[in-house]
Amino acid sequence: MWEVSVLEKTIYLRMRNRVQVLPNQNVCLNDIAQIIAPVEELQALKNLHVHQLKETDGNIVVIDVMKVIRLITENMKDSEVQSIGPAQTIVEVISKKRRVSIPFFLLIWFLLFFGSAMTLMNFHDEVSMKSVQEKIYTIITGKKEAKPLVFQIPYSIGLGLGMILFFNHVFKKRINDEPSPLEVEMFNYQMDLDNYVILHENKESMKRVYDD
Repeated sequence: MWEVSVLEKTIYLRMRNRVQVLPNQNVCLNDIAQIIAPVEELQALKNLHVHQLKETDGNIVVIDVMKVIRLITENMKDSEVQSIGPAQTIVEVISKKRRVSIPFFLLIWFLLFFGSAMTLMNFHDEVSMKSVQEKIYTIITGKKEAKPLVFQIPYSIGLGLGMILFFNHVFKKRINDEPSPLEVEMFNYQMDLDNYVILHENKESMKRVYDD
């Protein structure tokens, strides 16, 4: 009977890795964590105030699970808290996105398009792609041709299709559910960035403790 009563008082928390909130928002527990708790306490836990964002916080705030556990135990003294998963949540403060002007968008598109084209042309010139295609055409047909279009046209089409398959997108539409190599690299970069932010915040917190 005693074991059942303890189990009913247990609160399970799983901190989220990263969340986005609005400036000056009152961050509640439901915003930064998944919660499993007795029904009579669940709503109060979801609305539990964790942090009030201020302008001095900047655009990144790290909330540690120990702070959350302390708040819960102060408000619900008879409860046992079990933490599962990440030990910190990164709270990213986002402001309203400004609309990108059409001239600026066209400028960026122009630079990316012609920059990519110049990169491909320089690469093909460096590896002598034109002469290689001419030699292959001569070996197969026995004739010399300065412009072997029978190779160049399919190669150009295949190059474009290969890039579409590589990035796994046609404009905004995804071809399949598998992430592209670029998305994997961006994910790894985001994970490294999050780890740095957490470690840096922990160092700053320890420094403030020692200074006090």
